[in-house]
Amino acid sequence: MTSKETLVSTFAEVVLDDEVRNTIGRDLRSFPNPVDDIDRSLAMLRVTFSKLPIDQLQTILDFGRHVDTPGVALVRNLPVDPELPETPIDGEPSKDKKTFVAETVLLGLSQLLGEPVGFTTEKSGRLVHDVVPVSAGARSQTNQSSHVFLNFHNDIVHDEVGRYDVSNPDFLVLNCVRQDGNKEAVTYYADGRDISAALDPEVLDVLRRPLFRLNAPGSYVRDVANGADVLSDLVPVISGPAESPEVAVSANGVVGETVEAEQALEELQRVCREVAHQVKLEPGTALLINNRKGLHARSQFFARHNGRDRWLQRTYIRRSLWTIRYRGVAGDRRVH
Repeated sequence: MTSKETLVSTFAEVVLDDEVRNTIGRDLRSFPNPVDDIDRSLAMLRVTFSKLPIDQLQTILDFGRHVDTPGVALVRNLPVDPELPETPIDGEPSKDKKTFVAETVLLGLSQLLGEPVGFTTEKSGRLVHDVVPVSAGARSQTNQSSHVFLNFHNDIVHDEVGRYDVSNPDFLVLNCVRQDGNKEAVTYYADGRDISAALDPEVLDVLRRPLFRLNAPGSYVRDVANGADVLSDLVPVISGPAESPEVAVSANGVVGETVEAEQALEELQRVCREVAHQVKLEPGTALLINNRKGLHARSQFFARHNGRDRWLQRTYIRRSLWTIRYRGVAGDRRVH
């Protein structure tokens, strides 16, 4: 794991000891499917995850609370399901999973950061996303891909107000259910503070101007827009105070309004590779990602589409659902 030195640490790690893992795991092995009664489940998971040692619990809580904390945190030695079905090949939830340890680990960590949320245009509004390679999307800039490097991006949400960087998740959590067969997939995180420090000041200045249009997520373009680009209003890519910048880049593409802006986008991706933290996720590990402080990416990896491929589960999290109430869905208060 590498990063340009900054005044604050941009990476954190939490490792559960075996006794804590086993205590939490006993609770989770008998847990019903948590999405069947999500608010009740989150209340129960709050009790279960309160069994973390106070220092580790505070580290995770502070990750979600404070401006100066790291933008990414790796949690290790988490409980896992005692047995697994085949990895889904279509991106849909498995119908054969007998226990829900992975799902409850995912949601248990998520509720320490904020409110799990679903978006109608991403995984049909589900709160737990199964992130797996899908053959039809193998070369796309989406979570279905495997044959391409998934460029540095945030998880952006299409919004009819024209800003895709406002109602998007504040955090996401990735929990590894099954590692890819060759153990080659790498997840990257480039913190905005490290990015800003490494960029040439003139390039940074360009990225801070409203010269860019974010493309809607690939799922929206594919499922709603019939393949046509759906571009945001003009926005800066980097904004906010120099010591705590926010970064906004859509995986499905950003269009610069000028040649200088397009060149700045290329330099941004190069610098991200230079400063990024690198993690190979395996069962029992989860990655907490601040979706505003930085950008994440994923290497290409070999997928066989045979039921043994890489399988992550993901949640989107908002600090509060209040500020996105304008796009709420009737009958489901967590879906927007």
